[in-house]
Amino acid sequence: MDMTNGPLLGKLVRFAIPLGLSGILQLLFNAADIVVVGRFAGSGALAAVGSTGALINLIVNLFIGLSVGTNVLAAQYYGAGNRKDLQETVHTSVLTSLIFGVVLLVIGISLADPLLALMGTPEEVLPQASLYMRIFFLGMPASMLYNFGAAILRAVGNTKRPLYFLLLSGVVNVVLNLFFVIVLHMDVAGVATATVISQAISAGLVVWCLVKVKGDYNLDLKKLRIYKDKLLGMTKIGLPAGIQGASFAISNVLIQSSINSFGAVAMAGNTAASNIEGFVSTAMDAFSQAALSFTAQNLGAGKTKRLSRILWLCLSLVAGTGLLLGVGGYLLAPQLLGIYSSDPEVISFGIQRMQVVCVMQCIGGLMGTFVGTLRGMGASMVPMVITISCVCGFRIVWILTVFAALPTLGVLYASYPITWGLAAVLEALCYLVVKRRVVRKRQAAAAGIK
Repeated sequence: MDMTNGPLLGKLVRFAIPLGLSGILQLLFNAADIVVVGRFAGSGALAAVGSTGALINLIVNLFIGLSVGTNVLAAQYYGAGNRKDLQETVHTSVLTSLIFGVVLLVIGISLADPLLALMGTPEEVLPQASLYMRIFFLGMPASMLYNFGAAILRAVGNTKRPLYFLLLSGVVNVVLNLFFVIVLHMDVAGVATATVISQAISAGLVVWCLVKVKGDYNLDLKKLRIYKDKLLGMTKIGLPAGIQGASFAISNVLIQSSINSFGAVAMAGNTAASNIEGFVSTAMDAFSQAALSFTAQNLGAGKTKRLSRILWLCLSLVAGTGLLLGVGGYLLAPQLLGIYSSDPEVISFGIQRMQVVCVMQCIGGLMGTFVGTLRGMGASMVPMVITISCVCGFRIVWILTVFAALPTLGVLYASYPITWGLAAVLEALCYLVVKRRVVRKRQAAAAGIK
């Protein structure tokens, strides 16, 4: 897709829809796990699978963030028509993803028990949660490979191929979930194993696509190596993004620990509700990713006048999507939560979360769009600092003060929209400063001024 010429709205939508559907398919991996264990293995198994989510994100997000660096670098080189640097970015990214995957595998397996215990996971849930987490991390090399490979495809505007790959692997995941749990009675081990197999399939398909494609982003497995300058460029953009993702996860781990204190049924309700909300945030994130890729390509091509229109279009699309799906999800909460569990108490706890968090998801989407735009301009440190200060820092203060004084789930969940809104305002102000600096730098370069 040529993101640097022609009308923007149609291209943004065509880019975002396959990307959003791809993200939703990824969520369906986890949703299939949750629905199957909730329906066929009980609320204890449901709580076990759900209690690992925040911790898994904490460990994984730091490394996934580097794929953002891959996206930005590849998009800028592609927009500038720089074939050599694009090729080096592709080969560095693929090899780096495999190395990170192995590192995550070791970390997840060796630290599962102590980290879950540190979160205050109830004793009756801990053995199953630990088993799920250890098996899940066996798939990390494949997961990293898919995420970095998909980032390369997104950078050049190809969002359909990852959708097709995830569709195939998602069907395999659901079928294996049902077989392992219902037929073989493997419970949490079964759903974790199914997820690992499906991740391997999606990773293999992405590699096959990059190898077979005829273009500047072609992958030659014999030429895999790490180019130092490309790794540094990816790290400069991606590491702050990873730290930002990890800080989100840290605050969510703290919130999950607080939820754990309400017992296994509350944990199960929170798990189901947060999974539904994930579909809303993923649909919005597609436009945030579009903001990143379109901004990076246009910046690489020197089309700085298109940056503001890209931002405003993406903000409008995100807000509309978030309001429609967030409010709609809450209105259908009893029916949607009933898919995950038939326990009325679990459904009641889920509704408590959705009436606060799901309805206000659009605020988080606005925050994410500013983050994507700033990263697309190469300013990854700014959103990282804001996120750590607002989302992580403020939530910790909220838990230690307001929630400590009024220890209810409603008060705990209120920390989400409040911190999203605060971060969005600060990032909007930073966008104005960064854009002015970037435009001046490009204008000076175009005029031949050092």
